[in-house]
Amino acid sequence: MNLLNEEQRNLKIQLDEIIKDLHRMTVEIGNEPLANTVSDLRNRINEPFMFVVVGEVKAGKSSFVNALLDSDVCAVAPDPCTDTIQQILYGEQIETIVINPNLKKIFVPSEILKEIAIVDTPGTNTISEHHQEITESFIPASDLIVFVFEAKNPYRQSAWDFLDFIKDEWRKKVIFVLQQKDLMNDDDLAININGVVKYATKKGINNPNVFEVSAKMELERQSNSGYEVLRNYISQNITGGKAPVLKIDNNIATSINISERINDGLRKREEQLMLDKAFRKDVNETLEHQEEKSNYQVDLMTENILNAYDRVTGEIGNELNRGLSFFSLLRRSIASIFSKKDSPKGWIDDLKYRLEHELKDQLSEKLNLGVNDITDSVSQMVTMIDYKIKNNKTILKSSDEIFSDIANKRNTVMDELRNTFNQFVKKSENFQDNELFPSDFSPNVATGSGLAVIGLVLTAIKGMVFDITGGILTAVGVIFAGVTVGVKKNSIMGNYHTEIEKGRNNLKDEVDGKLKTYVTNIKDKVLNNFKEFDALLENEEIQIRKISVEHHKIDKQLKAMKHSIEQYLN
Repeated sequence: MNLLNEEQRNLKIQLDEIIKDLHRMTVEIGNEPLANTVSDLRNRINEPFMFVVVGEVKAGKSSFVNALLDSDVCAVAPDPCTDTIQQILYGEQIETIVINPNLKKIFVPSEILKEIAIVDTPGTNTISEHHQEITESFIPASDLIVFVFEAKNPYRQSAWDFLDFIKDEWRKKVIFVLQQKDLMNDDDLAININGVVKYATKKGINNPNVFEVSAKMELERQSNSGYEVLRNYISQNITGGKAPVLKIDNNIATSINISERINDGLRKREEQLMLDKAFRKDVNETLEHQEEKSNYQVDLMTENILNAYDRVTGEIGNELNRGLSFFSLLRRSIASIFSKKDSPKGWIDDLKYRLEHELKDQLSEKLNLGVNDITDSVSQMVTMIDYKIKNNKTILKSSDEIFSDIANKRNTVMDELRNTFNQFVKKSENFQDNELFPSDFSPNVATGSGLAVIGLVLTAIKGMVFDITGGILTAVGVIFAGVTVGVKKNSIMGNYHTEIEKGRNNLKDEVDGKLKTYVTNIKDKVLNNFKEFDALLENEEIQIRKISVEHHKIDKQLKAMKHSIEQYLN
């Protein structure tokens, strides 16, 4: 058996360390199949150069292997019999060890096995139950794929589909063997050889190597069996001391392939994170904008209420000021002899009545208009977020090769957010605020959606406004009660303006403060639904940063090794 020289040993030790780091990263990622693949690649790094023989049932794979090794190592029967994976290795004597129901190792004292190992597999059209073990254990760690076709019909689809997997997924070097050429005439055989070349070229394999052989002729020692050409190819390209370094090169290529897959998955994961962060930023900006819009509506309504308040109290104040002159009061006192309605008290009662009813009418009108606008704005805040949640974009799919677990976790969190927010919108209690707007109305008045409650809640501000104005009227009434012919006009008017101004400030503070607090509370309740999603994004950012650093280090080392091995081969 050929021994590695010092430089080759150093390359292998270096590669083993890199693959160990690659394996640790796949474990941290949480992708068990990929971790098993990398682990198996590392375990097989010290095995010989590995041929993996694939092809359909009855293509003659076992006979091909027997003839190549000049040994009856693989059973041959009229019915398909290779229902397990058979790894054939060098041994001083023939020995079979059953590893598990799907895999056995056969040791054979064949000279060629000192430099190569051969894996005989079930037919590509019957290996569904063994497919996982083949793909995870042998294809990634293989160094050469030998596609064996039945010379009479090399066009069966299952074999070529399997070639797509090998070429696209693992980019393995492939050679093609047309077995049982003894069953065909030369012209038909040439046609099928050209057909395989065309198929392989169409699949992206440049200058495919195609060999026509007959295991039967080889075992009968016929010189034109085709095996001499195949053995020359193996001798010139693989054996004779080249196999160990070629295996290192293949293992580097496979490791780079896995690294690229991780990189592709990582880029997709980063893209999903960027989209999710943009989504959250959009949600926050939308809430801020809608809060500003709602507060603007509050400012408009407050301004309209105060303008109405100022107009009514100003008109009554002006009339009070005119009527408090000595001669006006004296005239009313004299007139009261004939009619109580014209007395100072009757006049004052009329003023008080008008102040009360005009304030109620004017403020009710402004409240009705303003509450509707604020209700629409707050409802729109919630509705817009609901739409954004339902239409959040997902690019990291559950079927992702590398990060399917992360995709599933994200999808679960996103589904929970959608469901939770959907329930949030429907529950009327989420939009009540009894501390701000005590009310006796029942939550059941909301039909279909909790959003319907917003208008009812905000309408409760009418009671608050009328409570404030009621207090003003009481205070003003006390002031009016002291009006007589001998009153001091300036004192009465000063007290009136003081109470009116006090009421105005209370009205402004209560309406503006409570409505804006309500808007902020709704915004905060909406944001509360995003806690789990935000925690996911925070963890994702940390994990992606960590994996990216590790991946960059491994990728850099693999590329450096690739450069070293290319220099060595040249």
